[in-house]
Amino acid sequence: MHWLSFLFIGLIAGWLAGRMMKGEGFGFFGDIVVGVIGSFVGGFLFRSLGIYTSGGWIGSLITATLGAVVFLYVLHLIKRA
Repeated sequence: MHWLSFLFIGLIAGWLAGRMMKGEGFGFFGDIVVGVIGSFVGGFLFRSLGIYTSGGWIGSLITATLGAVVFLYVLHLIKRA
């Protein structure tokens, strides 16, 4: 059940990040991939900065969404170079 919730949060976070950065999502599987990568990026960044979110859906969603936005921004910078 843990994996299902992880994928569900990844889907929502990827969709939100896609809407914020590009104006639309990346499709079902693309949103999941972006959100899951974003959760790892967000978790790493938050731990590095000493920021800890409460354990729960909302904290996980915020972390994954912000990580996905950073991930997409870095990809955009690489693509432009």
